[in-house]
Amino acid sequence: MALNDLRVLDLSRLLPGPYCSMMFADFGADVIKIESIDGDPARLDPLISDEKQAMFHSLNRNKRSLCLDLKSPEGSNHFLKLVKEADVVIESFRPGVMDRLGIGYETLKSENKRLVYCAITGYGQSGPDRTKAGHNVNFISRAGILDLSGHAGEKPVIPPAQIGDIGGGGLLAFSGIMIALHERDRTGVGQFVDISMLDGALSWMQTSLPQFLSSGAQESRGELPLSGSLACYETYETKDNRWFAVGALEPKFWRLFCEQIDRPDLISRQTGDAAVQREVKREVQREFHKRSFQEWSAIFANSDACVTPVATFAEMTKDPQVVHREMIQDDAPSGRTIAQPIRLSETPARVRTGAPALGEHTEQIIQHGWVHRNASVKE
Repeated sequence: MALNDLRVLDLSRLLPGPYCSMMFADFGADVIKIESIDGDPARLDPLISDEKQAMFHSLNRNKRSLCLDLKSPEGSNHFLKLVKEADVVIESFRPGVMDRLGIGYETLKSENKRLVYCAITGYGQSGPDRTKAGHNVNFISRAGILDLSGHAGEKPVIPPAQIGDIGGGGLLAFSGIMIALHERDRTGVGQFVDISMLDGALSWMQTSLPQFLSSGAQESRGELPLSGSLACYETYETKDNRWFAVGALEPKFWRLFCEQIDRPDLISRQTGDAAVQREVKREVQREFHKRSFQEWSAIFANSDACVTPVATFAEMTKDPQVVHREMIQDDAPSGRTIAQPIRLSETPARVRTGAPALGEHTEQIIQHGWVHRNASVKE
């Protein structure tokens, strides 16, 4: 597999770091998940975990679990032994915690100059809020995302996907580590990768923030072209209280859409001002209320008007495109799971093992270190 020569030590918990190390594990890296005796809170926290620990199992597949007390000399010594032969360390403690444990970056670098060390934090390793607590909702609120989420005149809507944690944290950490590994191939020296989830979330604002930076004009909730202001880029309710998403931005798509809802009179009104957009929305909504979800599904099934049903999970998992792409893996070792979206033609990712039990590989790793890798990782 593509990354089966990499050795990753993951001290992170919950979502951002485990998502990052899952990316490595799915492509064959030997990922050792280092946990305290209490384990990753994602195993048992009732606010984020169901009785089957579904999220934990999805994020921690293909990994091994090692229980260490990093506050004890014995625990830190075992960790340092592993670091000597590791390629990557991932951690998500607040800045300064690893230093207080005696295993900060400078210490680890002296043990292994090739080590790539990635710290995923809310606000980064510098700045006035570097040690401040936070969660996804805090990062996207400070990044300006939440202020623009939802309908005009209504309260901000928290997105169901964790944009700050995964987009600003886990994915950018994976990217940063891969860049650092590429540089290490040239120089033989690793480096520190500083990932701030606030920074990452802010960097996702590419369709709205550049306009503010160039003009100083602040758009309001529900007024962005791609977030509520345009009739051609909106959601509409059907007669039976289901919804459709319309993304007919280009004139050719809008024309086709108007023809298919039998309203060619609206074609010329795609680009009107706010008052026009509100009126066109009302007219389009009237049309959608005339038919059921199934009727509209049939009308747009083979259409190129960029109109799609707002799917439930049950519908999404049966979507022919999703099924064809095998994005829901039904035969994974730990049951149905989300597949790896990155597709490589020669060295694809695979879900080889389910998430480990807490400390499942502690004895194996303490006795043999990296030598006795899970045989399946070598495939």
